Amino acid sequence: MSRVVLVTGSSRGIGLGIAKSFAALGDTVILNGREDSATLAASVDEINKAGGNAHGLIADLSDYEKARAMFTHIKARYVPVEILVNNAGAAHYGLFSDMSLGEIQGVLASNLNTTVNASHLAVPDMVRAKAGCIINITSVWGIAGASCEVMYSAAKAAVIGFTKALARELGPSCVRVNAIACGAFDTRMNAQLTCEEKGAFMEDIPLGRFGCPSEAGALAVYMAGAAYLTGQVVPLDGGLI
Repeated sequence: MSRVVLVTGSSRGIGLGIAKSFAALGDTVILNGREDSATLAASVDEINKAGGNAHGLIADLSDYEKARAMFTHIKARYVPVEILVNNAGAAHYGLFSDMSLGEIQGVLASNLNTTVNASHLAVPDMVRAKAGCIINITSVWGIAGASCEVMYSAAKAAVIGFTKALARELGPSCVRVNAIACGAFDTRMNAQLTCEEKGAFMEDIPLGRFGCPSEAGALAVYMAGAAYLTGQVVPLDGGLI
């Protein structure tokens, strides 16, 4: 039976890889981007040409009212979101002491607020249905911390705490909440690294390579179907931490 799956921040990268994986199962997949409508439309078209059923919606989910409007639209056109994958987020590279207040707030908004807002809007319908699954995409830096990515690490650590606490709260309603802590992936976020920097990074990864978005997709699909799995944060990092 087709499920309605919302993957936030899915016009490219890990989010798109996850959206493709659910679409391959026959699910109705809603892709979301913040502002790049052209890239989002191209990703939706790619999935549909491969036989999937995908739709795209532009919304800045760090803005609660814009997030609410998107969820209202999904509910009116389809059914309430049954699987929510919170992937939206952005990194910031640089010394913490050099960050402006706006940059600090922006990192928190894009990584934490988006997850909180989308979850807050999805949970009531899931609780009423006594079913549902939330998968939060966090980072290994939320576990280990990363120099020059202090606020990104802090935001992702907050997502981990949010995941564990929400899983306990929603367990009695048969709603599951888990997280994937991604390591280094071959995405635009790491495209700024030089070949030398990538090589040095891979020396610290036991599997000796960066991850692929499709591998995050495979784990997300497993989590969505694992009926006794909740409150877990699974590193997907090639053994990095």
